[in-house]
Amino acid sequence: MSDLKEKLAQRIEKVQEKDAQAVQTIEVTEIETVAVDNDKITKLVPVNANDVVVPEFAITISEARQRTKMLQKFVKDMMIADVDYGIIKGCVKPSLLKPGAEKLCEIFGFSKQVEILNRIEDWDKGLFHYEVKVILTNKRTGVIEAEGIGCCNSREKKFKNQDSFSIVNTLLKMAKKRALVDAVLSATRSSGLFTQDIEEMNFNDEPQIPKSSVKPVPTVTKQSPKPLSKEQQKEIFAVIRQGRIPLDYAQGIMIEKYNIEETARLTAEQADEYIDILKCSQAV
Repeated sequence: MSDLKEKLAQRIEKVQEKDAQAVQTIEVTEIETVAVDNDKITKLVPVNANDVVVPEFAITISEARQRTKMLQKFVKDMMIADVDYGIIKGCVKPSLLKPGAEKLCEIFGFSKQVEILNRIEDWDKGLFHYEVKVILTNKRTGVIEAEGIGCCNSREKKFKNQDSFSIVNTLLKMAKKRALVDAVLSATRSSGLFTQDIEEMNFNDEPQIPKSSVKPVPTVTKQSPKPLSKEQQKEIFAVIRQGRIPLDYAQGIMIEKYNIEETARLTAEQADEYIDILKCSQAV
């Protein structure tokens, strides 16, 4: 986890350097008044031929820089590695996860509106598809800050070998999560720090070995993982209750880490790790 924090810190430093290099002096455009058919028309004329007329900034450069620094500090100090963001194999930038997107919504003061744009539920073929839009609105101004689109279906590689009838709710929640992350990245202008959550993509950097060169390996019977105990389950709910952790936030962590919605389906090993993660969230 410390390595992931260090990588994120390095990423933030690079973004800060780019921000500093991007600040340039913009020359003021001249105003010229001409007469056309006895009417006076005002034209905006660039200082030189290479200038382009652009809309005026809504905030100053110093204000923009200050907001960027505040965002970077919040991410560095308050967001938890492997819970709010994580490194996906094959990606340079950390991937923003649902709990992290929820934190950014809270700190920026966004309210969420979820709309299902399209759904396919073929119970005969076991095909389920959901397309969701999430709208983020500024609670103080009532202005829509961003919209995000997310899709999920039962034929994806991550889900195609599972019983599609048992994961309908998971598919819908995954589509909602993807739409939320998409909207948050746009609304908070944090694409320089994070990328869209792409844990479903297959990054295979290992060289392919011809089948003829592969030697047979003795078959080893794997033992079934040990299920979580009643004591572990009680401890999970105790940590959530004592830390006043929102249930949606706790469940979001479980779905992100283990693709599981109910604590009863955790293994004993997963339960121990999940408890540690919840305790870290409690500390924040």
